[in-house]
Amino acid sequence: MTDRKLLNIELGRIGVEEYRQLPGSGLVLVLDNIRSAHNVGSAFRTADSFRADKLCLCGISALPPSAEIHKTALGAEFSVPWEHYDDTLDAVRKLREEGYVIVSVEQTVNSRKLGEFEADPGTRYALVFGNEVNGVRQDVVDESDFALEIPQYGTKHSLNVSVSLGIVLWELHRGRG
Repeated sequence: MTDRKLLNIELGRIGVEEYRQLPGSGLVLVLDNIRSAHNVGSAFRTADSFRADKLCLCGISALPPSAEIHKTALGAEFSVPWEHYDDTLDAVRKLREEGYVIVSVEQTVNSRKLGEFEADPGTRYALVFGNEVNGVRQDVVDESDFALEIPQYGTKHSLNVSVSLGIVLWELHRGRG
């Protein structure tokens, strides 16, 4: 069997303005002190791919405009709305007031396994992803409605934040249809 890759013009990509006019997905990504601008750029690109409503860039997270963000975002920093918060707790509390269920993507004593979690299609979720070294801050975990864990079976028990974003967003979109 032979197969031909699609050309860029065959992919049906939409423009930034068209993207921003689409209905919301009910998903917001909260980046809790993500040090690497490349990881932030990857978050923008993944958020665009899964049509997240916005990114909340918190604390020391890199902010656009940035050449390093742009390098991995490939322009998604222009399509995905974003806000900056000095403190992640401020973002989480505001999102809760707006009706989002707050979910820390973290390994905790009572975390739910990603494959066993069924997202409610009518519920809006704010997904909190943590710092490359320390994960999601404990006080942010404490403010969350629950924690969601990506099961891991090797000798390492952590994933790069950009990998975690892709896995969680794919699983939630797959489950929500």
